[in-house]
Amino acid sequence: MVLLRKILFPFALLYGMITALRNLLYDRGILKSYSFDVPVIAVGNISVGGTGKTPQIEYLIRLLSADYKVATLSRGYKRQSKGFILADETASAVTLGDEPFQYYSKFPQIKVAVDADRRNGIEQLLALPDRPEVILLDDAYQHRRVKAGFYILLTSYGDLYTDDFMLPTGNLRENRSGAKRAAVIIVTKCPADLSLEEQHRISAKINIRSHQQLFFSYIAYDDFVYSANESKAVNEIRAVHKLLLAGIAKPEPFFKYLQNDGDQLMTFPDHHHFSDKDIAAINDKANSRIIITTEKDYVRLKGSISDMQLYCLPIKSEFLSDEKDFNNTIENYIRKSF
Repeated sequence: MVLLRKILFPFALLYGMITALRNLLYDRGILKSYSFDVPVIAVGNISVGGTGKTPQIEYLIRLLSADYKVATLSRGYKRQSKGFILADETASAVTLGDEPFQYYSKFPQIKVAVDADRRNGIEQLLALPDRPEVILLDDAYQHRRVKAGFYILLTSYGDLYTDDFMLPTGNLRENRSGAKRAAVIIVTKCPADLSLEEQHRISAKINIRSHQQLFFSYIAYDDFVYSANESKAVNEIRAVHKLLLAGIAKPEPFFKYLQNDGDQLMTFPDHHHFSDKDIAAINDKANSRIIITTEKDYVRLKGSISDMQLYCLPIKSEFLSDEKDFNNTIENYIRKSF
């Protein structure tokens, strides 16, 4: 695989030139971007792979939804539907995609919509009688047709965009210079005990611009796992023989948090749609033991596996420090937008 990526280096150069030209055309106004009269916050990355967009969107929902009418807008990756869809009681992971359906299931106080055409999606949301006051764009950093008022760029600890290269040799969707569009850069998935010395080393490597702020966050795992009917303490569940199942980009920390020596592990591709054959294989491997999975997988498996057997482990994005500074930055942007 490494050798193949090196062989494809000329294509990475070509891809980099194409994306750079596209960004230049948007920056010069030759390709038109559309702005809107509500605060629009875009959360995304410039690399493929899991950087923690979902927990960061959920952090913003928790921060803002008590004071504002909040909507999320995603493209609905791998959904089996087309066009604009506003989540309602008929929604599912099939119609919305797993992450938007997760937002809808966890935060009934907000509007959740999907549309690959973000401009159309925003226009549809703003045409609603009870229109949102803040729109969160999920994974829209490269969607230049919409000009968000505020960009949050995520980059994973240990896999920084500054150390990467363009696809297909590396994992970058666009040149590293694309980071300049961000008002905030968050280094995600850090160790909870990351030293100040290491933070300073990373800060020097990223070298933010004068208009930017840099923050460090980590994934906080819940102390309980949850089924449709009950919860169990993680300390209790670790000692139980179980099946741990994950269909996410980087499942190792999830497994490490829950695993004991007698557990069975199953992995699937990110955003995997579980077939009847998959469900049969899962039940066979579980052999009547409980199954613990991620929140994203849970919304796709619920209804296909017994509620008595299926549990999920919630996660949250937490800041190592300066949480109040981040919150104030977001709230100040929104207040200035009205």
